[in-house]
Amino acid sequence: MKAKRISGALMVSLLLHCIIMIIASTFYTPRTQTNQLKDAVTVEMLSPIERRMPLLARRVMPMDKPVFAAETVQMQPRITTHAAARPASSIQPQTVLEFSNKVAKLDTPINPNVPKAVGPTATAPSDASASVDRGLGGTVQVKAAFERPAGLAMVEHIGAPRDASGNVVENIILGSAAPPLKPPNGEAYHDMYFKGSGTNPFIDTEDDHLSTFGMDVDTGSYSVTRRYLTDGYLPPAEAVRVEEFVNAFDYNYDPPTDSAFAIHIDGAPSKFGEGKRLQLLRIGLQGRVIPDEHRKDATLTFVIDVSGSMKKENRLELVKKALKLLVGQLRPTDKVGIVVYGSHGRLVLPHTGIGRRTEILAAINSLRPGGSTNAEEGLRIGYNLAWRNASVNHINRVILCSDGVANVGKTGPDAILKEIRTYVDKGITLSTVGFGMGNYNDVLMERLADTGNGNYAYVDTLSEAKRIFVENVTGTLQLIAKDAKIQVDFNPEVISRFRLLGYENRRLEHEQFRDDSVDAGEVGSGHQVTALYEVKLHPDATGKMATVSIRYADADSHRVTEVSEEITVSQLHESFDTAPATFRLAAAVAEFAEILRESYWAKDGSLDVAHQVVKDAFPEIDHEGVVELMYLVNKAISFKAQDS
Repeated sequence: MKAKRISGALMVSLLLHCIIMIIASTFYTPRTQTNQLKDAVTVEMLSPIERRMPLLARRVMPMDKPVFAAETVQMQPRITTHAAARPASSIQPQTVLEFSNKVAKLDTPINPNVPKAVGPTATAPSDASASVDRGLGGTVQVKAAFERPAGLAMVEHIGAPRDASGNVVENIILGSAAPPLKPPNGEAYHDMYFKGSGTNPFIDTEDDHLSTFGMDVDTGSYSVTRRYLTDGYLPPAEAVRVEEFVNAFDYNYDPPTDSAFAIHIDGAPSKFGEGKRLQLLRIGLQGRVIPDEHRKDATLTFVIDVSGSMKKENRLELVKKALKLLVGQLRPTDKVGIVVYGSHGRLVLPHTGIGRRTEILAAINSLRPGGSTNAEEGLRIGYNLAWRNASVNHINRVILCSDGVANVGKTGPDAILKEIRTYVDKGITLSTVGFGMGNYNDVLMERLADTGNGNYAYVDTLSEAKRIFVENVTGTLQLIAKDAKIQVDFNPEVISRFRLLGYENRRLEHEQFRDDSVDAGEVGSGHQVTALYEVKLHPDATGKMATVSIRYADADSHRVTEVSEEITVSQLHESFDTAPATFRLAAAVAEFAEILRESYWAKDGSLDVAHQVVKDAFPEIDHEGVVELMYLVNKAISFKAQDS
């Protein structure tokens, strides 16, 4: 009897145990990869108080937080695409969660096996652009790199692998799928800063018959684009400035005889845009050439970024090679001083005569990267050194070599830019030379050069360094004109409308053309400036089309000069194909840039046509830069085909 009671008790105990197990199973499931991912999402959505609650308690709470609807997860390689660059790979990304500023961005195509996030709808940006603070670079207009589609909630590293401490483990690929062939743009170029300035519209001459802008000799945009294309990517539209593409080429203009500039104007029916409905007008300016042996003595101050970011891609090594090329072109009467900055700025070499070239080269060779980036302190020390060693009738110039990244400094950009302006008044100018990709601030480098009355170039290869510091050393260093401006007065009786290609960030008010206090462009020895206009003529129009005026201050005497030149309809070439090869080259270069920057006016443009125009012009020009251009256009054609 006693044995039966014990047996009955055991059965009751087993039955109760089974009931408890069944009840528990409704609230608890095994810790599979799927459940871990679900928990990770839920935890990221909870408040700090909720996160400290037991898991079981969270599960029975009303779910007003996003959860995953699916029960299975197919893990894929982590591929991200950043808005700052456009992919030129035929690889189609799987579902992607890109994490920046705690925003998850879901890219297409959608993999049906991957769970979707549901829950509170995120507000989609109303504008394709966003203002973001870039420290010393100032507020930069960029495409909204961190925009998220409506329906995606804010999360941070959902389901990402974590170590024993709970920290996210980066760059771990789960699953058996093969990784992408090359780093996607979001990883390769995650920190590139550009500023879009819009696209010039067509203007009816009845509304406004004047066009006014400052001259520009910068070529950095073309070099940056070249780097993108050779690396296998299309550039972001904001990186493309048409005038810097056009001015990257030599059009063999005749030099002036007794003035600072010679003006060349020609035109022909346009091959692009609206075709023969439009004429393409070219305005070319050739600056006076100062022979190297006649240039002024130079007192140069190198301000070199040696921060940790300059270790990437051996940027600092390319800087050192470029500066050694420049030192090799200097005369015994020239001087060089060296300042560097990482976490702090410091003097490396006081101004030293080129007669002691060995000491200068040794100082350059000794530089090593490390630390954060205090560009502000480096520039202050550099300018102070330049001012203390400035000489009358010398070229007194600061040369900044950097990737433009500035993450340490006590003040914003306005303070250092204001200081740079005061040194301009003292005769000290600034050249900025950019290096590197992946994290590069094009905006800051151009802004510094413009404020410092100098020029901006980007060095992506040693060949580009040779072009700047060897082949064009005098043009890089010695100015012939300051505050140089162009104003074109179109005849409304002949031209119905016009559009300037490029120079959007050089626009001036018409009344500023003769206001000599307005800062405009600086032009060095032998530099060319080319501007292209698309214009529409009235039917059967004849006579004067336009008057081109330029105004500038002599770099030495500061005497202001204004010169004008006219063009008539009879001076236009009958067809595009009969125009000079250099004219056709300039037109093709501009079209290349217009298509790359996704201009509305080139929406029906063809890179194949642009390539053919360059190819046809090549026998008459035969320059290595044209060969390179054909290569780059071909690369863009193939990338566009893969991207479509």
